[in-house]
Amino acid sequence: MDTILKGDCVAALETLPDKSVDIVFADPPYNLQLEGELHRPDQSRVDAVDDDWDRFESFAAYDAFTRAWLLAVRRVLKPNGTIWVIGSYHNIFRVGATMQDLGFWILNDIVWRKTNPMPNFRGRRFQNAHETLIWASRDQKGKGYTFNYEALKASNDDLQMRSDWLFPICTGAERLKDEKGTKVHPTQKPEALLARIMLASTKPGAIVLDPFFGSGTTGAVAKRLGRHFVGIEREQAYIDAASARIAAVEPLPEGDLVPMMGKRAAPRVAFASLLDAGLMRPGTVLTDTRRRFIASVRADGTLAAGNEIGSIHRLGARVQGLDACNGWTFWHYEEAGELKPIDALRAAVRVRMESAGA
Repeated sequence: MDTILKGDCVAALETLPDKSVDIVFADPPYNLQLEGELHRPDQSRVDAVDDDWDRFESFAAYDAFTRAWLLAVRRVLKPNGTIWVIGSYHNIFRVGATMQDLGFWILNDIVWRKTNPMPNFRGRRFQNAHETLIWASRDQKGKGYTFNYEALKASNDDLQMRSDWLFPICTGAERLKDEKGTKVHPTQKPEALLARIMLASTKPGAIVLDPFFGSGTTGAVAKRLGRHFVGIEREQAYIDAASARIAAVEPLPEGDLVPMMGKRAAPRVAFASLLDAGLMRPGTVLTDTRRRFIASVRADGTLAAGNEIGSIHRLGARVQGLDACNGWTFWHYEEAGELKPIDALRAAVRVRMESAGA
């Protein structure tokens, strides 16, 4: 994990175990079929994609390449894993058809609308202002895939997250450039796009595979969001740039990465599980936010307050003289002089359960 494999993507994928990755993000060659140079109205040359890795002899050659790498990633994808593929009108329809032929089950197509797309300099077509992402499960039976619906909805002003996403193309400080000021990679994707994908379809600790690693956006975002990555790239210059970029990334605090989930989606966690996980010890003193009531944790996962013994919920209700109480939000523990709800520890246990496939 957290590694870049150098070489052809299909050959490198053969070194990975079956059913070992949680999601795949693939940004394959688009097969742009460019002929000649492209110039702006002022006759300056457009730095377009004209690298050898984007050139194929024919559509048949591109289709064969697509089928080969899709078969390879399907083998290493977990049964409940999903795959994201991004492309333009040049290739995405051919890729999508091949995915369906191989048994992938398409869940959504996402339109990435670019706030700052490149103009159509020749003025002979509409401005190409979007790219398309296909999101698919490994097969039609892949029902247990991750989709953080509640978190996405909450981040979207409590509205369902739509399938059209608005992001700028990669510019400014985020765009990697060499010492001459030239773009390191012609198709570097914005980190915001990869963050949306990972936050939508993975949990912390998930393994993200990128078979066309390029400048390392997938790895940088995975590290920042507490995910693991496996990248495959054949160009050493890209590997060097990606490695330096990822090394500079600071991961976010673990507590900020726990995805919000609805009650029905969240696995049940007993208070005793906190003791089993080593997150709570017998004898720990719990209190409410105003420190009016005190209870101690017992070895069997119950609480004691004076002569009263009971569950976190029942004892919380008794000390307040109420009929009911949510003990997870009522009881707090002290850490570094700060009171924190025991519900934060329950969230940490849930993340571990999700990572273990519980």
